[in-house]
Amino acid sequence: MQDPKSMVDEKGESRLYIGNLDQRITEANVIKMFSPFGKIVSEDFLWHTRGPKRGEPRGYAFIQYSTKEEAQLAKAKMNGKLACGRPLVVRFASERYLAETANPLKTACDAKKPSIACSTSGQMSRSSKIAAIKNKLKSLEEEGCGLKKPKLQTDSTP
Repeated sequence: MQDPKSMVDEKGESRLYIGNLDQRITEANVIKMFSPFGKIVSEDFLWHTRGPKRGEPRGYAFIQYSTKEEAQLAKAKMNGKLACGRPLVVRFASERYLAETANPLKTACDAKKPSIACSTSGQMSRSSKIAAIKNKLKSLEEEGCGLKKPKLQTDSTP
């Protein structure tokens, strides 16, 4: 009989966290994006279960591959790839947990992004927020998933 702890470790090695998903990305989209890298044995797409956002996607999912090698390939190919203008965050499920517990401010204030100035509390400055929004809008326009501005009618005649 196998030690239950070792089974969890094996599962964690082939289970990926997929984060920063746009609200328009569906469960089927996630499966379609990640199926070329191997056999998906399970997929968990998370939804809000209560509150004002009930029934809306939470913006992340988990995918379990049949092997560790398939998961490594998917992680290497998909991490940082743009989906509807947003860079996907793909990590091993166990890495995500370890990264958050090691430094809870890291998600709000990533030192790898010098263009975003962070204060000691983990909050972005106002100018950094504006720059981030401008970059996001630019990437949405480039990706083609951006919302097109409706043309305003200046003439009120039918």
